[in-house]
Amino acid sequence: MSHLVNYGRRVRKLREQRGLTQAALAEKMAISPSYLNQIENDTRPLNKLVLTKLELAVGIDFADWADDEDRRANLLREALDDPLFRGADIPTHELREAVSASPRMADRFLQLFRAHQRLQSDYQTLAESIAGEERIKALHGAQFPYEDVRDFFYRRNNHIESLDHAAERLFEEQGFNIDEIQGDLANYLLQKHGIKVKLATAQDGSNLQKRYDEETRTLCIGKPSSPSRRAFHIAHQIALLIYGDLIDREIEVSDLVSTQARAICRVALANYFAGALLMPYTRFLNDARQFRYDIEGLCGFYGNSFEQVCHRLSTLQRPGNKGVPFYFVRVDIAGNISKRQSATSFHFARLGGVCPLWNVHEAFSSPGKILRQLAEMPDGKTYLCLARTVYESGGRYLQPERKFAIGLGCEIRHASKLVYSTGLDLDNPEAVEPIGVSCRVCERINCPQRAFPPLSRRLTISENTRSTFPYPFEKSEDET
Repeated sequence: MSHLVNYGRRVRKLREQRGLTQAALAEKMAISPSYLNQIENDTRPLNKLVLTKLELAVGIDFADWADDEDRRANLLREALDDPLFRGADIPTHELREAVSASPRMADRFLQLFRAHQRLQSDYQTLAESIAGEERIKALHGAQFPYEDVRDFFYRRNNHIESLDHAAERLFEEQGFNIDEIQGDLANYLLQKHGIKVKLATAQDGSNLQKRYDEETRTLCIGKPSSPSRRAFHIAHQIALLIYGDLIDREIEVSDLVSTQARAICRVALANYFAGALLMPYTRFLNDARQFRYDIEGLCGFYGNSFEQVCHRLSTLQRPGNKGVPFYFVRVDIAGNISKRQSATSFHFARLGGVCPLWNVHEAFSSPGKILRQLAEMPDGKTYLCLARTVYESGGRYLQPERKFAIGLGCEIRHASKLVYSTGLDLDNPEAVEPIGVSCRVCERINCPQRAFPPLSRRLTISENTRSTFPYPFEKSEDET
């Protein structure tokens, strides 16, 4: 999307809907009123930089105000960027003409492409299954419900609209204060619902984080925990007690079948509500844009942890007012993924280890430092990947500390909206590092970190030849 023409009418309509004059909008965009006037009269095209300024000024994503024809054309453009169509550089105006001539044909093509993506995902899962990890999983069984719930959130684009609106309404109606949120939530439970919040004592157990006693109507919160964690646990209990019916309705319309998966999803949805209550959607998104998605700045402003803020950023996908679509992941020092959510097309390893070239591993070597990486996945999409370690104290000296790396990232086309893009050469392909999902399904030939050969290729072993790249295998027709 280098230049967009014939969008003047829509820019003008968008400005008028916001109640802005040309001069006012031009000032917010840091351009001249005459330049904006030329855009609105289609005498100058929208380039990428000006479009980004427009999106930030009016708080909307371009995809949300394009009409159906343009939406289809943009979806076709994204589909044609897939390596499957290598070399299919079709001009945007031709895509619009194709959509205009046969919109139903365009829809069928997009359905076919989505089916292709699903097959690719199924292949990755099957390949890892053949590698033996699925057999281990089948022996224990407990992992399946968690995977089902993760897939549920993935299908929902990591955004639960009903819970987000409910949390935002509660925050505004009760007049909660971000700086006093723990006390406000405790007072709300006591005054509105007769539930007392107290801190745990030594008799309650040193490992206690939260326990609700329905008989005494008392919510006990772990005393050693941080204020943000205490507020989160109170908000979580509010979700279960006051918004349980709303959570149940979300579970009913899901395709979760097992009792375990539904129970896990209920807890996960309550967690979602808690995050939405501590960081209300509209307010938090506006602040995120103002901070240019500075995670540590948002942590200080809202008094929440690095992990809480990253997870919340990955959920901001409300139709008509979307934030940057992020993936969010939590990885331990052995490479096991304990949390993974995504509003992007970023591919996670469903089983086993993740790519050793991904910067989430390097984060453990630089504790507390935010690392940046421009990384290209095998599907050809490039991401700005952020990673930082977080530590969860055991509460006492002899209790082990939990260590994780948090990963947050977005497609490179959104990177300019992030403060973390400062100083990076986003247009330089040499600054991009190729990474993969996992070695079993990655077909990159020249990878010195490869731990296993890909399951889809035949090995080519020669006792007389050795290279720096392990596991030599046959090239595909496109690579020969």
